[in-house]
Amino acid sequence: MTQVKPVPLLNAANVLTVVRMVLVPVFVLCVVASRMTHDAWQLAAGLTFIVASATDYVDGWIARAHNLVTSFGKVADPIADKALTGAALVLLSFYDQVPWWVTAVILVREWGVTALRFWVIRHGVMPASRGGKAKTALQILAIGWYLTPLPQGLAQIGPWLMAAAVVVTVVTGADYVMRAIRIRRESLARGGGAVLPGPGAAPAVAPQADEPVA
Repeated sequence: MTQVKPVPLLNAANVLTVVRMVLVPVFVLCVVASRMTHDAWQLAAGLTFIVASATDYVDGWIARAHNLVTSFGKVADPIADKALTGAALVLLSFYDQVPWWVTAVILVREWGVTALRFWVIRHGVMPASRGGKAKTALQILAIGWYLTPLPQGLAQIGPWLMAAAVVVTVVTGADYVMRAIRIRRESLARGGGAVLPGPGAAPAVAPQADEPVA
């Protein structure tokens, strides 16, 4: 029987995840330095956010394309995503750019879906949906729009983008709740949790992140 080669912890996908985690405090410092009034620092914050967000897509693609999925990546990747998005929304609300209720709704949904995934992990994988990916793209676009110093006419598009992001966030959150309940119910009907792979079995593929985790 062919021995499955273990995936090294130090690989390109995990390095990018760590880079994203390191960029979170850099991003926070740029926003604080800008106070959302200094164009240069604000632009630096926006670029840092976009670069960090881009690593999320790249590390997920590398992990799946080259079979570099690790336990560290499964845990660290969603944490890095939520930390980046959460920090951006909290800071935008702190500087009166985005209403606090918007930040609360999005963060409750994000962490709630992560909790749902852990809740059903014994029963099956809950992969990212197309709606979840659209939600992520809208959030990144809306946050990036707010962070970028723009002329008044263009800046007024920001609230509309954020409103669209909130709607898709709530709708996809409800969809994930129903999917989680269905996965758990079907698993229990079959007689319990998901069957774990035995020795020598191929490792299970981690759920795609929709941010791209959810």
